[in-house]
Formats: sequence, C-alpha cells, structure tokens
Amino acid sequence: MSVSIKMNVKGAKEFSEALNRFDSEAQRQIQNKLAAWAESVKAEASRLVPVRTGYLKNSLYTRVQDWQVQIGARAPYAAAVERGTSNRGARPFLQPAVQKRLPDLERVLREALESAKTGAGL
Repeated sequence: MSVSIKMNVKGAKEFSEALNRFDSEAQRQIQNKLAAWAESVKAEASRLVPVRTGYLKNSLYTRVQDWQVQIGARAPYAAAVERGTSNRGARPFLQPAVQKRLPDLERVLREALESAKTGAGL
C-alpha cells in the first residue's frame, strides 16, 4: 500500500525569490562593508606608520575580493619595518591597525546581513 500526499504551499515561490535576492544582496552588502572596514584599517595603519620620506605610507593599500581582505604596503622594505631586522627593531604599523579595528568587524558584518535582509524583503 502506498500513500501519496500533495501539498500546495502559498507563497513558496515568492519566498524562494526573496531568498535569492537575499543571497545577492548579502554578497553585495558584505563586499561593501568589508571594503569600508579595510579602509578604516588602512587609515589606522597610515596614522601608525613611521614616516621618513612618505613612500611607505603612500604604498599602503587595501584589496577586497570575494570573501578575502588584503591590507598591506607595496614598499619593498615594508616587512623589514613591520617585523624588524637584525640591525633594527620592529616598528609595527599593520598588525596594530588590524588588532585595533578587528572588534568592529563583527558589527560590520551583522550590519551587512541586516541590510541584505531588508533589501531582500525578508
């Protein structure tokens, strides 16, 4: 003996569409919020970086791609300044900047998800 049940759920199509909108909106919102957070880290690093000629400070950059954030400096001697060498002590500027702004990251991501929910109509 077999049993067959057929259900018609009202609003399923609309709910599915809203979830698809949420997915797209969440990705967009998170990318935007991550980019803004990365810029705040860069600004903090810019405040902390030791300046002699300004080249190191001007070489600071951010890059957000997919779910990854890169914050760094293009100056060839940036790592030597950040970590130090056998002849010169470390003068960190990137690590302290990330550490200072890290607590903001959770809030930023929550805001992005809330905005995405609102934008998707959920």
